Amino acid sequence: MIGRTGRLVAAGVAIVVVFLTWAFPVLWTAVTSLKFAKDIFAYPPKLFFEPTGLNYDGVLGGRQTLVNDLVSSTVISLGATVLSVAAAIPMAYVFARCHLRFKNALALYTLFTYMIPRIGLVIPFFVVFRKLGLTGTYSGLTLVYLSFSLPFAVWLLVPYFEDLPREMEEAGLLDRAGRWRTLWYVILPQVRGGIAITAIFVFITAWNEFLFGVVLSGSEVRPITVAMYNFIGVEQTLWGPLTAGAIVAMIPVIVLGLGAQRGIVRGLTAGSIKGGSRT
Repeated sequence: MIGRTGRLVAAGVAIVVVFLTWAFPVLWTAVTSLKFAKDIFAYPPKLFFEPTGLNYDGVLGGRQTLVNDLVSSTVISLGATVLSVAAAIPMAYVFARCHLRFKNALALYTLFTYMIPRIGLVIPFFVVFRKLGLTGTYSGLTLVYLSFSLPFAVWLLVPYFEDLPREMEEAGLLDRAGRWRTLWYVILPQVRGGIAITAIFVFITAWNEFLFGVVLSGSEVRPITVAMYNFIGVEQTLWGPLTAGAIVAMIPVIVLGLGAQRGIVRGLTAGSIKGGSRT
């Protein structure tokens, strides 16, 4: 009994340590965003201070506002998500269900395009986009985000299509529904949980992207992750606006995650439940 109690205590302590390790940077950022500059740079750090909302006033409506950048991130991330999921559905369906001569080679190529280091693609994208006039545009950033979000979406969706019983698809084909009508009316309703979770992960990945954004964005169309980088200077870092901007940038993702929490859990477990039911 003592040994079991000790293991439970150790497990509880480990869970608390892991949680605090994850939560401490977020909590520290939130606390710092409510401080005056004199309190931010105070040493030792102040645990009790007079809170202020000036940092949030600045990033939401002042000279350093990030509202336009929030709009840019929303448009680009939603565009990349919609296009990625729309293109990934037929691609994942083909990889999972159809017999093609070069299917394995195409599947490996799709995986390779996601695994390739993005830093190696920045310069080629910049050269091509500058020639085409796509730098600093919504369409340009959406297309470049699509280059890594599409293969990611394909490989998330493939297991959901593979776990579906083939009898459902064969019934639709026997009724002369055709491949596309069968996909639309029979297959997609069964994998809507997987589609939802894929869309959520693709959106979060696009929202948090920085490398392509800092090279290919402009002054008018700029993701919020790049806009926050402007608070970091050689001589001075504006920690107050930077941390306030970080919290503002977290809010859409947190709201999306909390709102779709049940769907995320259902989507993550759907494949294992279906796969286990066949055995």
